Amino acid sequence: MKKYSVIISGHRTSISMEPDFWRALHEIAHRQNRPFIRLIQEIDNHRTSGLSSAIRVFVLNELQKEIQQKNT
Repeated sequence: MKKYSVIISGHRTSISMEPDFWRALHEIAHRQNRPFIRLIQEIDNHRTSGLSSAIRVFVLNELQKEIQQKNT
């Protein structure tokens, strides 16, 4: 577990997360041609749980979508 500092909507916040999830989030942002911090802001705007958990769920959902696309 590692802490990452980001600024979201002008406020600095820390996100505690495993480096593998952090790297996967970077990769998803890259694949979607989206700015990394903008992706975090969008996740933050739609979350119903803590930000770290919301990011993990987002990463999992994106990977599941990718697997489904490959299997169809």
